[in-house]
Amino acid sequence: MTTTATAPTRAFVRDRDFLRLLFTRFSAHWGNGMYQAGLTGAVLFNPERAADALAMAGGFAALLLPYSIVGPFAGALLDRWDRRKVLIFASLLRSATILATAVAVGTGVAGIGLFSLALASEGISRFIGSGLSASLPHVVEEKSVVAANAFAATWGSVLAVVGGGCAIGLRALTGADDAGSAWVTAVAALGGIGAAVLAAGFARGLLGPSTVDEPSNPALAVARGLADGAKAAWRTPSVTAGFVALFAHRASYGISLLVTVLLMRNHFAAGMTRLGQMAGFAGAGILVAGLLTAWLIKLFGRVRVVVGALVLAAVAQSALGLPMTIPTALLAAFLVTGAGQVLKLSVDSSVQLDVADEARGRVFALYDTLFNITQVVAVSLAATVIPADGRSPGLLVTATVLYLAGAAGHLLAVRKRQIR
Repeated sequence: MTTTATAPTRAFVRDRDFLRLLFTRFSAHWGNGMYQAGLTGAVLFNPERAADALAMAGGFAALLLPYSIVGPFAGALLDRWDRRKVLIFASLLRSATILATAVAVGTGVAGIGLFSLALASEGISRFIGSGLSASLPHVVEEKSVVAANAFAATWGSVLAVVGGGCAIGLRALTGADDAGSAWVTAVAALGGIGAAVLAAGFARGLLGPSTVDEPSNPALAVARGLADGAKAAWRTPSVTAGFVALFAHRASYGISLLVTVLLMRNHFAAGMTRLGQMAGFAGAGILVAGLLTAWLIKLFGRVRVVVGALVLAAVAQSALGLPMTIPTALLAAFLVTGAGQVLKLSVDSSVQLDVADEARGRVFALYDTLFNITQVVAVSLAATVIPADGRSPGLLVTATVLYLAGAAGHLLAVRKRQIR
């Protein structure tokens, strides 16, 4: 039976340009998932290395801070440069930094040296991620943007989980030491190479920007990127209210992620395989969210969907996280990650539909900057108080309260700015 959700899906998946952008995303996300899983295994589950909670916080910072450091630059330049060229060159450069990271892992480099390479690689990925999001409205009709974004972002996230699974499987073959971890990390470079080849097939200028309101001085354009993104977001009530909800989610998710990794490694002594199962449940949550979000928004409206997702995540954190058993943790991963994906898709669609194209890249850059700083700060603060085995009911209660505060804050923003 044909549903209202499948009709627009069939429309945009037949478009060649959309499919090319989709597979560019798939390749980039697969490589990103494999790279992050390979690096996680090299640092956290490597018998030749040891990492405590603070070291883990440093690892999270290395993976997330580039979203914040490079974000303003990526946003301003994506609204100035041909996004096709950005996708090609950023993908190739990222592959080069991944290979450099693999060499560092294989030769035993640790600490600031390894984290610096991770920072560089993830920083370059900001141009790719923001470019893909800002380009989407150029390859689908406006009426299909919400459904197309949900489809692309969801399956892209699933491909990232698949990449992580590939890393875990390859690690079982190559070994868990530095040499094996290096091989796993190196294979992730194929994702960037594939993305560059696919992006090269777009016509010049097809992905935008369609108009440019940047000053002629590129340095000035970069310098004012964050301010312009903030102004554009503030002028868009749906985006402002969505940001409030995502602030709460990223802080809470950061805390629960640190607790989960420490529990798996030190309390359950479960290793990368069990962590891979956790990622699988999280990926299933992302997939379900992608299938349902557009339908839920159409049925209940964006405000109710966002608040419902926050409340569901709060319930999952408290009812399923607090027992701290593997079965309940797996189910919590499914629900919390799925709820977070619903939030992300809701805010993504607000930016893509309600923000003008000439400012869209800068708003996405601001999006990355604020929320990843929030997650890094949350992880870092949690790392100072969490016990070595990860059993910290107080932190999970804090995560629950953050979700509920986010729901209240979102409703307050909605009422203050008259969003329907």
